Amino acid sequence: MSKEDLTMPVYTVKLVSREEIADGTMAFYFEKPQGFSHKAGQYADLTLINPSETDSEGNIRTFTLANAPYEDALMFATRMRDSAFKRVLKTMPLGTEITLDAPHGSFTLHNKDSVPAVFLTGGIGLTPARSIILQAARDKLAHKIFLFDSNKRPEDAVFLDELLDAQKTNPNYTFVGTMTQMDKSNCAWEGETGFINEDMLLKYIDDLTVPIYYLAGPRAMVHAMLEMLMKAGVDDDNIRTEEFSGY
Repeated sequence: MSKEDLTMPVYTVKLVSREEIADGTMAFYFEKPQGFSHKAGQYADLTLINPSETDSEGNIRTFTLANAPYEDALMFATRMRDSAFKRVLKTMPLGTEITLDAPHGSFTLHNKDSVPAVFLTGGIGLTPARSIILQAARDKLAHKIFLFDSNKRPEDAVFLDELLDAQKTNPNYTFVGTMTQMDKSNCAWEGETGFINEDMLLKYIDDLTVPIYYLAGPRAMVHAMLEMLMKAGVDDDNIRTEEFSGY
């Protein structure tokens, strides 16, 4: 993630609520500041103010703005690994203030609506896709949008029901979920299984060289998807990436 504009204002925002949205994953909701706006897919730098504990990783983290711009609250979702930052975020009282440096980033939907958009996501990498897909449905955009989302099990998948249901309001949008470790799941699953690959894409997309691709997830997954697309003849100018590491 790179910052194009270092003059963005810094806001102070209050924690409104939090919830577990998948095994080991939580969403945090903050008040939206007056006048704040962002493009779907952008991110923010969050800074804890006088936290109860800290560690060598510091008090700042970068998170996607997982809420669609039209939604009332700012929402950030993250895997809850054991770090001082995550422990403070999980336990701080509602109403606690943090600072928000945002918005940043260009991982946003392309303008030309005749070119399809294909999202290849894994785990918490789904957050920018959620924002973009819900906003596209709200704005009745003409883009054909495909979301291929990979998780180990349904229990690990964030926003699964929400993004399945979004197909009902946007006929241009197709959701394809896939699970790689269903033998370890206690849930029923009727969707795809196994890792995202060229054959899976070709079930839904006639010509893989036409869309613009958005890759977001763990570094190893993003690199694997990039390699797969290049072998399939996709021009690298049509591939955008966002790596989620260490979160």
